[in-house]
Amino acid sequence: MDHSRVPVLEALEEFRRRGDVVFGPPGHKQGRGVDPRVAEIVGLDVFRSDVLSLNGLDDRRQSQGVLSQAQELMADAVGAEQAFFSTCGSSLSVKTAMLAVAGPGEKLLLSRNAHKSVISGVVVNGVEPIWVHPRFDRQRHLAHPPEPDDVRRSLQEHPDAKGMLLITPTDWGTCADIRGVARVCHEFGVPLIVDEAWGAHLPFHPELPAWGMDAEADLVVTSVHKMGGAIEQSSVFHLQYDRVSPEALKQREDLLGTTSASSLVYMTLDGWRRQMVEQGHDLLDAALRRAERIRLVAGDLPGLRPMGQEVVDEGLAAEFDPLKIVIDVRELGISGMQAAEWLRAELHVDLGGSDTCRISASITHADDDETEKTLLDALRALTERAGSIERRPPVRLPEPSALELEQAMLPREAFFAEVDHVPAEQAAGRVAAEMISPYPPGVPAIAPGEVITDAVLDHLRSGVEHGVLIPDAADPSVRTLRVVARR
Repeated sequence: MDHSRVPVLEALEEFRRRGDVVFGPPGHKQGRGVDPRVAEIVGLDVFRSDVLSLNGLDDRRQSQGVLSQAQELMADAVGAEQAFFSTCGSSLSVKTAMLAVAGPGEKLLLSRNAHKSVISGVVVNGVEPIWVHPRFDRQRHLAHPPEPDDVRRSLQEHPDAKGMLLITPTDWGTCADIRGVARVCHEFGVPLIVDEAWGAHLPFHPELPAWGMDAEADLVVTSVHKMGGAIEQSSVFHLQYDRVSPEALKQREDLLGTTSASSLVYMTLDGWRRQMVEQGHDLLDAALRRAERIRLVAGDLPGLRPMGQEVVDEGLAAEFDPLKIVIDVRELGISGMQAAEWLRAELHVDLGGSDTCRISASITHADDDETEKTLLDALRALTERAGSIERRPPVRLPEPSALELEQAMLPREAFFAEVDHVPAEQAAGRVAAEMISPYPPGVPAIAPGEVITDAVLDHLRSGVEHGVLIPDAADPSVRTLRVVARR
């Protein structure tokens, strides 16, 4: 295929060349009605590029198939049979993918270290989750993706499961054996969905971890805004084989997705695909060399412990994305959250992630010598001035087994059940009717339908005292909890 073509961008050029005058949405009329004070900050071209797809970029009756052409080019670029763009982010795309495989009351295998958007999908579609627990790294207090044998055991116990949803790479860059998991799923005749939100760049360089389509997954969801070059909310479904119906996927996406799709998302997805096909290898090669330099320098700084290939060598993960700079900061006597807050407040360096133990920075094709120097200078300053950062009460980290809570009710049933609000001291033994997700990274410590324990409560409450945010809880202070009412 001709990857110099960018159908959506070309359609915008043609729209401007024609000089169409629009009497429909958007109401700002390609920037004519935008407050100049807004345009001064945002830029007028953003509004000039905000055009309806139908009766704008494309015509309802004499369609040139602008979007379908762009999607065919994307599929060809990454080795998928089909690709579909989504403008609602992968949080919605993952829900759609789940709905395409399992319906209400049916079973679906899920990695328990899933982001809250996955748990939300379970609540929305009413599936029965069969949790496949991650490989827990005691030394780093980190969850790595489950292994093929974990999936096999779950499918043997639940042969009526409709498929598996696997999250890889994790927020911290550790990756699953996708091919191994896919072959186990296919042995049982079910599809593998991969939530590869952090992996849009993977198809474009051989030194990066395996890409889901190359590793025999059936359906892969990527967030191009995370590690790629498209704007926020840019997501793509990639599909192959016949275990997931393209028709079902499109209908489920239509059920959940917006009817006012953003042309800005479509255009930036289209342009990013062209950039990666034409220049991706060289751009990512430079990013890989840059990340290697940063990791080496950071490893020589006192109190910093960058994570790398050793997690693979130790058998804890199948692969590791080297573009994730993940650094344990506990030897500095502070948490990762404190380190991230200090770097933002004092040096205006905003990191990609942090938790009790570590910080992370994503290196992409967009980084250059200046951003490399900025990050390294910031890390040096952190090591030199960590002693001046106020100490906070530590977050009490539970044993890994304490994080595996009993599922007493289906998440959907618990979420919509009649509820009580009880003091935390009385919550142990009760069934949660809400999600409680420490941010970052947004993986629920408690999901609806799970039985609350003292160990997890202690972890959450000590986290709040330390400064952890829990924005989805009914009571973010976790002084009270929303639980299923006793009949």
